[in-house]
Amino acid sequence: MRIRHLNCGTMRPFGGRLVSGTGSPLTSARNVCHCLLVETGEGLVLVDTGFGLGDVRNPERVSPMFRRLSRPVLAAEETAAHQVVRLGYELGDVRHIVLTHLDVDHAGGLGDFPHAKVHVYAAELEAAQRPLSALERFRYHAAHWAHGPDWVPHTTTGDDWFGFSAVRDLPGLPSSILLVPLAGHTRGHAGVAVDIGHTDGGSKRWLLHAGDAYFSHAQMERDPSCPPATKAFQSFMQADRSACIHNLRRLNELTLTGDVDVFCAHDEVELDRAQSAYTPTRPAAG
Repeated sequence: MRIRHLNCGTMRPFGGRLVSGTGSPLTSARNVCHCLLVETGEGLVLVDTGFGLGDVRNPERVSPMFRRLSRPVLAAEETAAHQVVRLGYELGDVRHIVLTHLDVDHAGGLGDFPHAKVHVYAAELEAAQRPLSALERFRYHAAHWAHGPDWVPHTTTGDDWFGFSAVRDLPGLPSSILLVPLAGHTRGHAGVAVDIGHTDGGSKRWLLHAGDAYFSHAQMERDPSCPPATKAFQSFMQADRSACIHNLRRLNELTLTGDVDVFCAHDEVELDRAQSAYTPTRPAAG
């Protein structure tokens, strides 16, 4: 499989080092929407979509409060749809979308791929379609799935994987792509693991897209920390605090083993690192 790490949406929240850990607190930070484009023998798989063309055309699809807090750039060239075409594919080549969750900055581009099967935990789909709390009503935007996606809801059943339980593969996708339960940030939040084969030393290596299970690369260090504004936002957005703490601790342990490359959705350092490490092997069209 060929894997590309894409930024499908830049955000410029105020706060500088209070958000990202670097720069002046009077400047803007840079957050990204880290998505994966996986080429398989049966077509393309997107892991999260970031913002979509509909968000670019109509920013009102993104709530005013989110826009004030995150200050998304909403540029057409950053959308997954634009990048897929730029790489020489057609939008219809994206056969499957696997979502960590249904927040706007992860699922905004669903409508750009109306024929793709959309894999998500059933609990997440239930939360989005029938929100129970003020937080759920704030975070989910039905406009992003008004086209009627081909939903493929999944239950949290499966096998053990690096200390995580109920990890499962997905029908219609290679067994090298797994859904990992990481509920906490939302009711049905997931991680997505991708087998990237073996390293030069012969050990098996995986990627794990941890979505919003954490927000800063500093949280995965031996002495974990988090910039204060990011820590506050992370706490504000979590649906289950104890589950978030448990997942964060387990992900930190997993990172330190070196067996899995773990990254989150919004950290620019992790995106830049991944784009440098995983060089595309298929040239762009033209």
